Order: sequence, then C-alpha cells, then structure tokens
Amino acid sequence: MSLTADTPPRAVFTWTPRQSDFDAFAQLSGDDNPIHVDPEFSARTRFGRTVSHGMLLYTRVFGHLEALYPDRKHEIQTLMFPNPSYADEELTLSFSEDADEAGLVLIEIKRSRDGAVTLSGTCHLGDPA
Repeated sequence: MSLTADTPPRAVFTWTPRQSDFDAFAQLSGDDNPIHVDPEFSARTRFGRTVSHGMLLYTRVFGHLEALYPDRKHEIQTLMFPNPSYADEELTLSFSEDADEAGLVLIEIKRSRDGAVTLSGTCHLGDPA
C-alpha cells in the first residue's frame, strides 16, 4: 500500500541508517530489545538481522517535517510500519501534500533497494504561526 503513489512528492530524501544509529537510539530511549541491537540474536529471527526502531524512523521524518514546514505545529500523526528497515540499507523518505485536505501531509519511507514501504503515515499540520 502506498499513500503517496497518486500524489507528486513535495520533497524526497534518502538516508542510510547504521547499526550505530540503532544502538544510540536504544540507549537514548531505553528500548534495547535485542531485535534492534543484537546482531547474533536478530540473525535467528524471521528478519535475519537487526531492524530499526519505528520511532527512530519517525524522528527522521519529524526533522524533515520541521524543516519543510517551519512555521507549522504538528497536531497529530498516524503511523504504520508494514515492513522492517535494516541497518546499512538506504531508505527513501517522501513527503506529499494531500490535494483534498489542507494541512495534511502524506509520509512514506521505502527501502530503496526493493521499494518495500517501511513507514506509511500522515501528519496533520496546524495553521501557520
């Protein structure tokens, strides 16, 4: 499922998360689940390797939203994580404005290699300050 398939993106960015990003986020957030930080453990899971914290992905999204809409407050966001994001695999982040609803930004992160959506969501922006 792609929220942004029919809407031209306002902005597209790429980012390659590293295991060090997963480790730092785990330390900061307290979420040290081995699926994120233990390559040996993760190798034995259905993912076969460590996967990103969903909120680490969103912190990247949030930073881009702040830069794209500096005078707008984030009122609410919805997020789904249908597929994993892995360390050392490039991601493509897309931001599109909904043509039918003012202030609604469609957000999508895909693995660049295979196009699998790893974050799909929306952000409702408040009126300009």
